[in-house]
Amino acid sequence: MGQRMPVRPLTALAALAAAGSLLLTGCGGAGAEGPAPVAADAPLPTDVPPGTRLVVADQSESLQTVLRASGELDDLPFEVEFANFTGGPAILEAFRAGAADVAPVGDTPPIQALVAGEDVPIVLARQVDPRSTRLAVAPGAGVDGLDDLRGKRLAYAPGTAQQAIVLRALEAAGLTTGDVELVELQLADFPDAVRTGQVDVAPLLEPSVTRFLEAVGDEGGSVLPAEDTAALSTGLTFVYARRAVLQDEARAAAVRALVERTVRAYAWVNEHPEEWVQEYYVESQGLSAEDGRRIVASQGEVVFPALDEALVARQQATIDLIDAAGELPRPVRAADGFDLRFGPVVARSARAAGARVVTAGR
Repeated sequence: MGQRMPVRPLTALAALAAAGSLLLTGCGGAGAEGPAPVAADAPLPTDVPPGTRLVVADQSESLQTVLRASGELDDLPFEVEFANFTGGPAILEAFRAGAADVAPVGDTPPIQALVAGEDVPIVLARQVDPRSTRLAVAPGAGVDGLDDLRGKRLAYAPGTAQQAIVLRALEAAGLTTGDVELVELQLADFPDAVRTGQVDVAPLLEPSVTRFLEAVGDEGGSVLPAEDTAALSTGLTFVYARRAVLQDEARAAAVRALVERTVRAYAWVNEHPEEWVQEYYVESQGLSAEDGRRIVASQGEVVFPALDEALVARQQATIDLIDAAGELPRPVRAADGFDLRFGPVVARSARAAGARVVTAGR
């Protein structure tokens, strides 16, 4: 378990291009002549055979950086390749192509996977303070609160956590999607779109909030007060994996090991905020140490919601929100999007690392 395994960075394009070979090789697991798939309710395997590999669809290099900074990357018992993506829809395409095995995402991409008929269950939940999500306002847009959203142009990305944020904002303001103009954009385009006035309002997560405020300077752009938007986000981030990966004993054991180390890595962040600021926000994301400290303070303690029926119910509430807005193409059940076998793994890892496990919220 202490042997350092290869880590290979991939671009998203390279990961998708590799799909054909990944589908043929099975990523270190059983091939066409290998053992039968592991049943969905079978005990999680623990032994990772040599040569096992996972492709992780990362976002903003967040997972690979926290694993590296905390030292957890050094002794992964499997080979890992990181491909950087922007948003859940792009990750879902990689899953469909067999070009990625596991990924960290917000609370809405797993719902998109269910709607698309893809079996990509959640294996880990992490939560930060939801007040760190903000609504950015374009210069001169005339939006000082949620009551001013009527008739405005809102950046919108179906299948992402930002979709649910927009819908919660409208619900809080007593509005419907028909009362505003939803402008569909890629997540990567949100900051520039609101900065240049292509949209009036855009939901932003850190570090995009900080970059937006630095970019607008004295031009009049702003973010709505945190107290006005505190309830728009769940603060949840999930890790989910393809069912085909979890049905392969070797890769299922690798995912289990990744979950354990991810929990320990974020527990390290709680104890080493200054090191995390330097490693991620300064060196990886190019922000100042001052901005990094503000972001870490806004996100607060990282906690781990128990992987249980209460968490399933929270996710069902987000599904119901999207459905009530007429934005859900077909009915889906949150319960179909979890692998609760990982619940004890998360709980044991968190408690051993000194992190808090919470139920149905913070």
